Formats: sequence, structure tokens, C-alpha cells
Amino acid sequence: MNPFFEKPMSVTSSFQNWKQLYPKSYNKNEVDPYTKTRIILMNGTEFEANWFSHQLARHTCNNDLRREISVTRMIEKQQQIKISLLKPCIESALEHTISYEQLAVDLTAELAKRESDCNVKKALDFALLEDFDHLYRYANQLEMEQGIAAECLVGRYTEIMPGRPTIAHHRYPMDNVKRCIDPKCADKQTVLASMIITAAEQQTMNYYMNITNLARNDMSRKLYEEIALVEEEHVTQYESLMNASATWLEMLLWHEYTEAYLYWSAWMTETDPCIRELWEENLHMEIAHLHKAVELLKKYEKKEWQEVIPNGDFPAPLSLHENVDYVRGILGSTVQYTGCLEDYKKLEELPYNADFFRYQNIINPTVDIVPSHCVIDMHISKRGKDYRYQVAPSPVCELRCRTEDNTEVGRKPNAAESTDFFCNSK
Repeated sequence: MNPFFEKPMSVTSSFQNWKQLYPKSYNKNEVDPYTKTRIILMNGTEFEANWFSHQLARHTCNNDLRREISVTRMIEKQQQIKISLLKPCIESALEHTISYEQLAVDLTAELAKRESDCNVKKALDFALLEDFDHLYRYANQLEMEQGIAAECLVGRYTEIMPGRPTIAHHRYPMDNVKRCIDPKCADKQTVLASMIITAAEQQTMNYYMNITNLARNDMSRKLYEEIALVEEEHVTQYESLMNASATWLEMLLWHEYTEAYLYWSAWMTETDPCIRELWEENLHMEIAHLHKAVELLKKYEKKEWQEVIPNGDFPAPLSLHENVDYVRGILGSTVQYTGCLEDYKKLEELPYNADFFRYQNIINPTVDIVPSHCVIDMHISKRGKDYRYQVAPSPVCELRCRTEDNTEVGRKPNAAESTDFFCNSK
């Protein structure tokens, strides 16, 4: 599908009344896990587009342009709030969090498997192991706090076991900034990947930042606090990959194209008939927004859309599904890596006074104060072992013990074996 060649509806015909804006929520006991993850993804995509539009409005004094983007911005905010209300009242924040982390794991894995840019794929694979560990930490808190087995929430599509331990995720901020993609060489899939993953991780960061003080107890509050700050690291990493040389209106075009692509993908892959209709409805809205972006680009920058996106055909639909073997492969090969300026290095390759070790000593002076460790330690104390769902023993033998939380893998030199990242052949 090429959305540039579709006949758009009128932008203003997308406004909805209160009855239309309040959807029927999904049944949390019957919904497919990937329907929930698509909802979270599209919520985050709408937030990113809306917030980008606000930033554009704050960086121009042209009120004609401001007025034009205000219309699509309001419609996108209506889209976002309607999508967010698909979550039912009776689904707890912690249950919902499991879906956030399942999305992070399986979306990141799917994008990485498609990625031809080695720099971008490394970034995806690196953060993948961290979101994978977050799922494990939250799942233990959920089982301990509410007696709910997270494996049921993820449909047993995604394993729940230690990744790179969360205690090891805390890096000196400068080590999270990576190289931006080269717009002259980057293909469309790479540009889309950088924008999609940034929006998704930003949504996760915002959710945790806002839900932290509403959690039920101190342990949950502390866990959200810690992982929210890791998500800040992930957003810093992913946004640094994006094309920073594009103009505001070129990026507006890319945002609308990305939204249209994701709604089309959701529509093509959704299994719930009612929600599939919503994705189709929003796809038509986004095609209209895309055509408006084309109009603004031509009007204010005298450029055709082909100068920004030479081939408008969508890539294959982005499908959310299980990625057990892929995640296991990355876990077994890169668990001992950390960020080091624009690249990633094994801990054994870092000097003893590296920023990573200095920052670790500041934020984690002792392991007993680190929330992500305390959650597992508490679960083991109460239940005799941690909570896991796995199809086979961990590929990292140091992470197989269920009666003691490992706080050295990914944090201390020689705490485990790792080989290297691998790139996809073009």
C-alpha cells in the first residue's frame, strides 16, 4: 500500500462526539496478549506525534502554520485517549505493566530481526535484554502482590526469566547517546524502526513516571521508580538514532507516515474484529493527516514528499508475535555488554575507572538498596524461589539459580561469558 496515492478523507471530518470517543474496553480475561500490546504501541505512537506537533508549534512564530497543525493535533489527541480507554477499569496498573514489557520485548526483537543498519540493530539488541529483565522483575512483584501469574497475561508467548539484571542497567548518561542514522544511506525500514521504538519506549517511560506514585505499596513504588529511570536511558539511546538533520516539516511528514504504517500494520494483523475496525478507522484518519503534511511541506518549504520519502510503499506489516529463540540468542551472546559512548563494550574491556563503574558506585553503593534486586530477594524469602516462565534453562548458566538473585552479570567483569553482537546481512 502507498498512502500517498490514497484518496484522503477531510481532516476535519475526523472529529468525534463524546459517545464516539468512549470505546468498549476489552475483556482482560479473553483478550489476545498481542491485541493489548498493539493498543499500547498505538497509544505511544499517537503521543509521540501529538507531542512532536506541540514542539513544532513552540519552535515557529508562523501562526498560519500553528493553526493548521493544531487541527490534526487535536484529532490525534482524541485518537490517543480513545485508544487508552480500551484498557478496562478492572485491569490493575501492574497487570497492564506486564503488557508494556511484553510489547517492549517482542517489538524490539521484531524490529531487530528486520534491521539492516548494524548501529541500529546493536541498539535494539542491547536494550532488548534490559526490557526482558524488567518483565521478570515486574512479574515477580505481580505474583507476590496480587497472586497473578504473568505467564497467563503474556499468553506464554514470551518467556519470563532474568535478562541482563536491572541493577546493571544504570549507566552514566553520556554512554546512552549513540550515532544518528545517515539520512543519505538509511533505508525506509531503518527510519521507521528508529521512530517506532523511540515512541514505544517514550510511552513506557511516561507510564512508569506517572504510575510510580500511584502504586499500591512501597516495594512497587520503588520498582517503578528504578525502571522508569532505565526507560529514560532507553529513550535517550533511541532518540539519538533518529535523523537529526531533517527539517521540522520533513519530520512531520515522517511522523504521519509512521502512524499510517503502524495503523495499517495493526489493521492487517489484528485478531479482534471490533478493535480491527478501530485500526481501520484510524488508518483513514492518518492518511488524511499525511496528505495534510504533504500540503504543508510544499507550502512552507517548497518540497515534494518524494524528496523526503522517495518510495511511499509500506514495508511488510509490523507483526507482534513470539520471539523466544531470538531473545535467547541475544541473551546468550551479549549479556556482559554495556554502553560506552557511541558503542557497546564487554565489561572486561573497560578500564577500572570507566564512567560505568563510577556511576554504578554512586547509584548502587550496596545491592540491598536496589529495588529490582529487593523484589526478587523478597519473593525468594516468601516463596522459596523466584517466579519464572521458561521453556528451557537460561542460555546464561549464571542466571539459572532460582534461590539467589544474580547482581553481578552485566555489572562485573568476567561474571558471565559473552561473544558479540551480530548484524543482519543486507
